[in-house]
Amino acid sequence: MAVPKRKMSRSNTRARRSQWKTTAATLTTCPACKADKLSHTACPTCGTYKGRQYAQAVKPVFAG
Repeated sequence: MAVPKRKMSRSNTRARRSQWKTTAATLTTCPACKADKLSHTACPTCGTYKGRQYAQAVKPVFAG
């Protein structure tokens, strides 16, 4: 295993870590209820995935 010969300075460490960024999750619209959902997962509003009912709705649907 490689071992560094010298201690990396604080500025170099922070400059390297500044490239580690998070990205927002991409949302798609559910074809059944037109709500936003994560790709390749069941819809949290209606519980459908690829046209089939898999689960009960996780989020309560407010009428009104």
